Order: sequence, then structure tokens, then C-alpha cells
Amino acid sequence: MGIFLSEGTAAPMSPIGLIIFMVLMYGALWFILMRPQNKEKKRVAAMLSALETGDSIMTTSGFYGTVIDIVDDTVIVEFGNNKNCRIPMDKSAISKVEKPGEN
Repeated sequence: MGIFLSEGTAAPMSPIGLIIFMVLMYGALWFILMRPQNKEKKRVAAMLSALETGDSIMTTSGFYGTVIDIVDDTVIVEFGNNKNCRIPMDKSAISKVEKPGEN
């Protein structure tokens, strides 16, 4: 006599099948969660490395300004029409860069 399963029960999964299932689930989660995040990090890094003086930027807090000077990871940004409003900030606070002459 063998083991008979009723219609409502499922056969237990073999260890190899479980390992394959876990690898497939990890791969799917990587493509859904991690890959887009890594692509976004690369895009932001490329945007910040191409930053030049005279570029118009938007900060993470929503302020628009113009880059006056760049020193390592710090940028000096001029805000508004007042030429005396120059604020040093970290490059990581920049969320959007627009080159002069672009629409």
C-alpha cells in the first residue's frame, strides 16, 4: 500500500524544489525592488557628476536656484532675483538639474 492523498491536500515539496522556488522568488524580488533602486542611484550620481556652474537646479525641498560654485560635495546656490541670497548646500540636496538652453 502506498500513501494516498485526498483531492484537497497537496503533495509535500521536495528540498530541491523548495530551493529552486526560493531562488526564483529572490530573483523576482530583485528585479521588482532592487534593480530600479540601483538604476535610480546611478541616474542621480550621473546627474550630480555632470553638474556645472550656471545650471538651474531644484532642491529636494522645492527651491529653484542657480549654481554659482562647486567645491567637492558642496555647491553654492543663488536663489531668486536677489543676487545676495547665496546658500551653500550639499550636492545630495539637489533633485533636478536643468542645463542652460534646455526647455
